[in-house]
Amino acid sequence: MRTEPARRRILRIVPRSLLGRMLLLTLLAVLMAQALSSFIWVSQLRASQMEGLLTSARSLAHSMAASVSYFRSLPLGYRPLVLDQLRSMGGTRFFVSLNEKPLEMQILPPTERKEAVLAEVDEVLRDRLGKDVDMLVSFVSPDDLRIFNGGLRLDELPRSWAHYALSLEPLNPPVLVTQIQIAPDEWLYLASLMPAPYVALEDEGLPVQQLWFIFLTSSFLLLFIGVLVHWQSRPLKHLARAARDMSLGSEVELLPEAGGSEVVAVSRAFNSMRERIGRYLTERSQLFSAISHDLRTPITRLRLRVELLEDEAMQHKFSRDLDELELLVKGALQCVKDTDIHENIEPLDLNLLLDCVTEPYLAPAGNGRVTVQGRAVELYPGKPLALKRCIGNLLDNALKYGERAHLLIEDSGSAFVLHVDDEGPGVPESWLEQVFEPNFRLAAKQPGYGLGLGIARNIAHSHGGEISLRNLQEGGLRVTLRLPRTLE
Repeated sequence: MRTEPARRRILRIVPRSLLGRMLLLTLLAVLMAQALSSFIWVSQLRASQMEGLLTSARSLAHSMAASVSYFRSLPLGYRPLVLDQLRSMGGTRFFVSLNEKPLEMQILPPTERKEAVLAEVDEVLRDRLGKDVDMLVSFVSPDDLRIFNGGLRLDELPRSWAHYALSLEPLNPPVLVTQIQIAPDEWLYLASLMPAPYVALEDEGLPVQQLWFIFLTSSFLLLFIGVLVHWQSRPLKHLARAARDMSLGSEVELLPEAGGSEVVAVSRAFNSMRERIGRYLTERSQLFSAISHDLRTPITRLRLRVELLEDEAMQHKFSRDLDELELLVKGALQCVKDTDIHENIEPLDLNLLLDCVTEPYLAPAGNGRVTVQGRAVELYPGKPLALKRCIGNLLDNALKYGERAHLLIEDSGSAFVLHVDDEGPGVPESWLEQVFEPNFRLAAKQPGYGLGLGIARNIAHSHGGEISLRNLQEGGLRVTLRLPRTLE
């Protein structure tokens, strides 16, 4: 039960036109292809970046190991002197100091790249300096970095001592801090930034160049597909317009057989169908004209002979049979005449048409037997006389069986809908379709041929519309005329 509303919402989102659907499918295909290619490209890029990062980390670890070995080889008295000279020179790769114990600092949260660098540096140092060496390796923010035994901050030192090696404004990248014990109560402190281009150590998102590439390629493909589909669907639009005009009875010229092979085949089939239907309509008109001529003459001749009969009872029986036969012929001919109206299609003001149909019944002349609610919002392309007869039949039927008629108009960009409600007894559910059949009447004593609703439905069908019946809960019958404004 819940899937049907969801399906309807999806169908509302999906465009109805061929051009819109092709563009949507193209966009989805392009986005999927670009997403897949971007994923593969980014995966390969990150793999190569990770390989370069680990290579840089190993090189940095070898330099650290060489520095540790160098300081280990110096006599104890020379180590502070060498450190002072290094700080005075500035521009060294590492900031180096000797501390009595490892400094405590706030370590940055781990990430994939940080963990990989720390593991690589730890492996190289232990391979060069020994597996049992006491060592701490971590990444620290420049704001939380501590330098000497007193825990001095980076900003509290002379710029020549450490800023050239450990600060890179405005990025403020993490600092790799390595503390290695080289003697009892003596820890060698090494702080350094990762070499470019791995200073930030963060996974970058999709590069801006790649985003621009996706945008430009998608726009170009959508434009190309849009032009192509518009060009190829133009014959289909001509076909749809010709089919609608032919359904309304207008003269339709032969369609040009242009476009793709499938479109050419459809156009050729439509032209062939148009010719067959044209011949059929011509033959049908000629047939009914012949029937009208051939049947009226013998019926008239039979009536003259009946008048010569001396037996009144027999004369009455013959007259009754002839009246019934003539009624059937007139009904059939009227049905063909009323539904086969040869008119040109033109934009109609449905409000004006309804005013003409309902004017005789409106108050005060019609004692308020008819009420009208709502207005048509725009013109409708159709046959004026046919639609006037269609609506007139619906109104006459409502007044005949329900005494009063209430018209309700619901118009939109997709369809014009007219509800005709009466105050009669309604129609039995089993008869809701039978009332459209020729010569079917709810009340046998009512005058007419029982063709009104059937003629109205045929006219609605010729406009691509429909007429439906529904009994109202409060009593009466609702007849709904729906005329689509767009091809369905």
